[in-house]
Amino acid sequence: MYYRIILICLSFLLLLNSCRKSNYSLDGDFVVIRDLGFGIGDRTLKAGTDYLIDGLVFVNDGQELVIEPGTVIRFKPGQAENASALIVARGGTILAAGTAEKPIIFTAEADDLKGSVPVYAQGLWGGLIILGSASINSPGGEAIIEGLPLSEPRAVYGGQFDQDNSGILRYVSIRHGGTNIGQGNEINGLTLGGVGSGTIIEFVEVVSNKDDGIECFGGTVNLRYLIVAFCGDDAFDYDLGYRGKVQFFCALQSPAGSDRMIEADGNSFEKQVVFPYSSPDFMNLTLVGYRNGQGDQIATFSTNAAGTIRNSIFLNQDNGMLLEYSAFRDNSYKQWIDGRIAVSNNIFFNVSDNTGDGIFRVHGINGEPTSTEDDLFGNYFSAAVNQIVDPGFLLSENLFRLNPSSPEVFTQLFETSDNWFIKVPYKGAFFQEDWVHWTLLGKRGILQIN
Repeated sequence: MYYRIILICLSFLLLLNSCRKSNYSLDGDFVVIRDLGFGIGDRTLKAGTDYLIDGLVFVNDGQELVIEPGTVIRFKPGQAENASALIVARGGTILAAGTAEKPIIFTAEADDLKGSVPVYAQGLWGGLIILGSASINSPGGEAIIEGLPLSEPRAVYGGQFDQDNSGILRYVSIRHGGTNIGQGNEINGLTLGGVGSGTIIEFVEVVSNKDDGIECFGGTVNLRYLIVAFCGDDAFDYDLGYRGKVQFFCALQSPAGSDRMIEADGNSFEKQVVFPYSSPDFMNLTLVGYRNGQGDQIATFSTNAAGTIRNSIFLNQDNGMLLEYSAFRDNSYKQWIDGRIAVSNNIFFNVSDNTGDGIFRVHGINGEPTSTEDDLFGNYFSAAVNQIVDPGFLLSENLFRLNPSSPEVFTQLFETSDNWFIKVPYKGAFFQEDWVHWTLLGKRGILQIN
């Protein structure tokens, strides 16, 4: 009897192992990866092998996915339940440490990397989602990440460990994602849910995503050296108590259509104040909009969001910085009054009507009159050492040469005492250091620093 029990157990383990391995198969030149409920397993994806992800594939809790420099991972097209995406579940780890010479590329199945997919093409696959155990301000401290089915238990994120480490993204290019998995529910290019400060994210490019380029839902992860270009919605979106730091971030908009450059949300529930506040710190941004008469903003602070934006350059947008005001509940205008919002030492040009009180505005959520609040915030423009100056970029529809020539770029800088930020003597994401040559836009000559 004991031998029979042992044989049954061994048979079950062999079957389990077989199922785990069967998520890899061959389809022509591709190694096809599917998720049969066991996740991707402890795997190393190697440069020189053509990978194709079919459906939603998870790095499960306890699993580690290593991606070698130079690896290209493609994703099958599909909507709703047929969408393809890579999700690092809470407790999983991704080690995607590319190099400038050998970046790691996530792209559509149809992309031969030689121009078969136009630069502006969007929504050809899902996106990259990383979930962690850092704190968020959702009730109960956990949430289901947007872009995934509510029935998926591995879509839960959040916790109490703000130093959580989900791994490394370095020299990673994410192209042509944002497929729709449900009614108006697209996947962001890079989604970070409850990701902790132990995670390293730097030198990341998101090109032509149908939804947001990067979105942070709570958490404390820090990011630097980011390119977000030609996305269908916001360039950078944060919500649910995100409290990380961001430096050297460039966002570009195009005629392909887009929304805000930054959407700042806090998750305020009527009169109830929720903690922690969304309050990231941004430094050295270069955000270039596309004036299309649709009223898009450089940044909108709403639902009690806070945050700071300093030493940055903003161009070509219908509207500037908008604070949401409410007479009935906590709001972002109050966050500014309380000193938790700072927009200082920046350069604006061809934004709104090119006046300080036109660029800094207050909006009543329920149609409340805001003339007094509007005047106070408008006066803050100059008091916070913001300027209206042409930085001297060379811009056209297919060329963004973003090294500045105006001397104002090098004066009146905000000096931070935070040692995480790299101290540089200029505003914006660039001076002469070309850290974008490895990107798709750099290689195509669309984005130039010289």
